[in-house]
Amino acid sequence: MATHVILFAILASAISQAFASDPSALQDFCVADKSLQVLVNGFVCKDAKLATPDDFFFSGLDKSGNTSNKFGSSVTPVNVNQISGLNTNGISLARIDFAPYGVNPPHTHPRATEILTVLEGSLYVGFVTSNPENRLYSKVLNKGDVFVFPKGLIHFQFNNGTGNAMAIATLSSQNPGVITIGNAVFGSKLPISDDILAKAFQADKKTIDWIQAQF
Repeated sequence: MATHVILFAILASAISQAFASDPSALQDFCVADKSLQVLVNGFVCKDAKLATPDDFFFSGLDKSGNTSNKFGSSVTPVNVNQISGLNTNGISLARIDFAPYGVNPPHTHPRATEILTVLEGSLYVGFVTSNPENRLYSKVLNKGDVFVFPKGLIHFQFNNGTGNAMAIATLSSQNPGVITIGNAVFGSKLPISDDILAKAFQADKKTIDWIQAQF
């Protein structure tokens, strides 16, 4: 009996992991009530009778983002923070604009798989698998090409052309989150000790201090 209980517990754990995702909706919709200061896993629903078409609407995705920054890229997100009606629906998207040789630097989405569609220009994209393999899967994408970045894995996009590029990313979470590796490691508040970073990256402290200063 004890063996059966253990096996059942292992199976239940495996099933729960296999189906882990944003919480499923238990009604037609759950428009986020952002006026309430209540901490839950997502947003509290407002009264459905008070919902309006604007709760399900966003305008401006046709406009290019400002790429005049050090990365030469711009992300225009459309998640639950922009569309309250996305709450509990487990999906979002973003427009990504690239100047020539612009990069969306290595980052992860801790809560979402991403599928990227190139609509303009050409992009070199890739993701890296987890330890210990750390294998890079990369490909050059042209207009109309699609590429998937598995949930939680570090990935990037780089405009390898001389013209502008643009892509649409769809993500499997209403609020996928983003962790840009450089910002998180070298620009954390409070900063990670340069002793730790020097040992982790096998570099001297002066190099680490210089990199931290860039963030």
